[in-house]
Amino acid sequence: MLELIPPAIFMIVAALLIGPARGHLRSAIVLAAPLITLWFVWQVPNGIAYDLPFLDYRIQPLEGSEVRRLFATIFALMAFVGGLYSFRQARAYELAAGYAYAAGAIGVSFAGDLVSLFVYWEFMALFSTVVVWCGGTPEARRAGIRYAIMHLLGGVILMVGIEGVAVDTGSIDIRPMLNNSVGTWMMLSGILINAAAPPVSAWLADAYPTSSPTGSVFLSAFTTKTAILTLILLYPGEPVLVGIGLFMVMYGIIYALLENDIRRILAYSIVNQVGFMVCAVGIGTQMALNGAAAHAFAHIIYKALLFMSAGVVIYRTGFNRCTDVGGLFRTMPLTAICGIVGALAISGFPLTSGFTTKTMISQAAADESLVTVYMLLAAASAGVFLHAGIKFPWFVFFQRDSGLRPKDAPWNMAAAMVIFSVLCILLGVAPDLLYRFLPYPVEYDAYTPGKVLFYLQLLMFSGLAFFLLLPLMKRTETISLDFDWLWRVALFRVASGTFAVAAAVGGAVTAAAGSVLARLRVVATRYLGTSGDDTRPGVLARTWPIGVTALWIALLLTAYVLIYYF
Repeated sequence: MLELIPPAIFMIVAALLIGPARGHLRSAIVLAAPLITLWFVWQVPNGIAYDLPFLDYRIQPLEGSEVRRLFATIFALMAFVGGLYSFRQARAYELAAGYAYAAGAIGVSFAGDLVSLFVYWEFMALFSTVVVWCGGTPEARRAGIRYAIMHLLGGVILMVGIEGVAVDTGSIDIRPMLNNSVGTWMMLSGILINAAAPPVSAWLADAYPTSSPTGSVFLSAFTTKTAILTLILLYPGEPVLVGIGLFMVMYGIIYALLENDIRRILAYSIVNQVGFMVCAVGIGTQMALNGAAAHAFAHIIYKALLFMSAGVVIYRTGFNRCTDVGGLFRTMPLTAICGIVGALAISGFPLTSGFTTKTMISQAAADESLVTVYMLLAAASAGVFLHAGIKFPWFVFFQRDSGLRPKDAPWNMAAAMVIFSVLCILLGVAPDLLYRFLPYPVEYDAYTPGKVLFYLQLLMFSGLAFFLLLPLMKRTETISLDFDWLWRVALFRVASGTFAVAAAVGGAVTAAAGSVLARLRVVATRYLGTSGDDTRPGVLARTWPIGVTALWIALLLTAYVLIYYF
C-alpha cells in the first residue's frame, strides 16, 4: 500500500506542521520531511498506480516512470538542502510556503493526467507567490503581485488548452502530442510561460531577486524545471522549441552581462540554462531528452548553490549589487569556494556536473547534423562562462576591495553549500551515477580528448576575453529594459494617454452639448412658454381659435395621406 501514497502528501503535511511547531520539533520536521518524501518517491512503481472517476473522465493522480522519478528525486533533495540552508534564518511561514511549493513540483512530477497536473501547477503558483512576498519589502510585494498575475494568466491559458484537448480527443491523459490544434498551442504557451520563455520571461528576473536570501534558493529550483518535465512528457521533438530555446540561451547571456544586481545576474542565467533544456526537448531524440533531464537535474544543484552563495553575501553584508561588494574572499573563503564551484559547473567546466550534462545536448545536436544549433550552443557555453562563471565570483569575491569584512556563512548555510558543491564535482567526476537513472539507455562518453580540449579552449579564451575587456564589464547604476517594459510602462502610458484624450473629448462634447441645450431651451421658451419679462405666451403656447385648429388638423391629415400614397 505504500506505493499508492502520493509523495507530495508528506511535503504538504510538513508545510502545515511547520507553523505551529516550535524549536527542535520544527527543525526536525524541516529536515525529515524531504527525506521521507524522497524514500516514498522511490516506492512509486512505473505506470499508473490508480485512477479515479472525474466527470466523464478518469484522473490518475499518481503515475511513475524513470523521468518522473528523476525529477521528483531532485525536487525532494532540493527541498532537504534548501530547508537545511534556511531553517535557522527563514521565518516559519516562508519555510511552510517553500515546502508547499516543493510539494506542488513533486505532485506535477507524478501527475498522470492533465487535470491533476493543472491542480498541482496552480498549487505551485500560489505558494511560490507567497515565497516572493516573504521578501518583506515594498519591492517584493509589488513584484509578487506581478508574478501572481503572470502565473495566473499562464494557468488560465493552460486550462483553456487542456479543455480544448479534452474536447478534441476525449482524453486528458498525459502523453506525447502533436502541436496541431488551438488547444495544444494554448497548452504549449501556458507551459512556456512557466519556463520563462521570452517575451514573458521578465517575471523571473523581476521576482526572484526581490525575495529573501533563503526564498530565492527555493524559487530557483522548481517552476522552470517542472515546465521542462512537462515539455518532455507532452512535446518531445516539437520543432518550434529549438528556436525558442536558442533565443532563451542568447537572451539570458545578454541581460546577465548587463546586470549589476547579484541575484538578477543569476536569475537571467536561469533563463539561459533553461534555454538549453528547451532546445534539447525540441530536438527530441533519446540523447537530447536524456540531456534535457540530466541538465535539469544538474542545473537545480549548481543554480541553487550559486543562489546560496549570493544569499550568504546578502545575508551577511546587506548589499545585493556588484558595485557595493568586492574582496569578500578574505573573510568568506568557504562561501567564495562554493560559489566558484557553482560557477564552474554552470559554465560546463570539465570535472563538474555541467560538463557531463550540457555536452549531451550539444552531442544530440551534432548527431542530428544540426550544425547551426551546435555552434550556437557552443558559443552560448562561452557566454555562460563570461556572465556566471567569471563575472559573478570576480565582482562579488575578488575585484577591488570594498572594505567589507563580514563573517562567513552560518553552519547550516555552509553545510548546504558544501553538500551541493560535492554533488557538482561528484556528478562531473562520475557521471554514470546520474546517467543510470535517465529515461533512456545512455551510450555517451563525455570525456573524449577532443571534447575536453574543445571546451577547455572555448572556456579559456572566453576567460581571456573577460579580463581583456574588464573595463567594459564593470557595472554601473543602470537599468536594463526588458520586454515587460511594453506592458508595465508603455501600455500604462498608452492607457493613461488614451484616458486623457477621452476625458478631453468628453469634456468638449459635454460643453458643446450644454451649449446646444441652452440654445434649445431659449428656442423652446420662445415658442412654448414665456421669455423674460414678456408674459405673453409663445407662438405654440397661445390659445388658438377652434377654426384655425381645425384648419391645421386638416392640413396635417392631407400631408399624411399624400406621403402615405406617394
